[in-house]
Amino acid sequence: MAQGVMVVCEQRDGEIRKISYEVLSEGKRLADKLSAEMTAVLLGSGIVDKAAALGAYGASKVYVADDPNLAVYTAEAYAKAIDGIVKQADPAILLMGASVVGKDLSARLAGKLSTGLAMDCTVLRIEDGRLVATRPIYAGKAFADVVISSFPQMATTRPNVMAVTPPDASKSAEVVKVEANLAADDLRTKVLEVRKDAAGKIDLTEADVIVSGGRGMKGPENYKILEDLAAVLKGTVGASRSAVDAGWRSHSDQVGQTGKVVTPNLYIACGISGAIQHLAGMSGSKVIVAINKDADAPIFQKADYGVVADLFDVVPAMTEEAKKIM
Repeated sequence: MAQGVMVVCEQRDGEIRKISYEVLSEGKRLADKLSAEMTAVLLGSGIVDKAAALGAYGASKVYVADDPNLAVYTAEAYAKAIDGIVKQADPAILLMGASVVGKDLSARLAGKLSTGLAMDCTVLRIEDGRLVATRPIYAGKAFADVVISSFPQMATTRPNVMAVTPPDASKSAEVVKVEANLAADDLRTKVLEVRKDAAGKIDLTEADVIVSGGRGMKGPENYKILEDLAAVLKGTVGASRSAVDAGWRSHSDQVGQTGKVVTPNLYIACGISGAIQHLAGMSGSKVIVAINKDADAPIFQKADYGVVADLFDVVPAMTEEAKKIM
């Protein structure tokens, strides 16, 4: 009989990603409600030594598939390896982060496991022994409670929403090494090259502070003032779809329904009018500051603080003031 909670952890270049600690913390809370144990899954190459430390976040056991074929993420290989682990462990609940990798992997894995999936959840709870997942719908205008009738009950959690439990360094997890059992047919996709963003750039989905620019930036060269402010605030730079479509920023910087959904502690929107698809991607931010010359811009309806002024005057001034206190 299916029981317990299992969390699929994500790593990049051998380092556990922040979203995994968020999901582990939430998974442990759910497991405690069910009086059950929480286990974890970790895939990659040369990552065995990272597994035991996941016990500090509540994992009693970590299943590790360490295989050169898993060094770089591909959906077919990862889904095949995790499918075997899940069917062996038989968890009642299977969780992972709604990162770029998590969204791709969870959908394929749900198909292999013939189960339902609640994607991009903001709240998870247990009712009558079942998982109830709350997720935004209609571009964040409403929320739906989802109950999965099959097992495992699968859900992914939105980054930066679930609180991370302080780690207990005195605890370590039992490490269970498993074979990936990958055949040639499981490796139909081959990664030829990985192109990384600029060194040190924080991923939008994991950033605590995001400074975004839209059409009001007037050109790609003007994003330098946003980069300066983001650097002082230890954040990263985002962009609206219109700025990306204009070729001013790469698609990896796009915030919105067709880009990345972000939930930072602070979101500063510069020269962004507030199109519906952009609001859908950043309305979950804890504090929103909007800077725009148009007092009627829709972005002000979502903003906690609004500045009706020229961003080219305001942003440099903010940077100088931030330097004094940071």
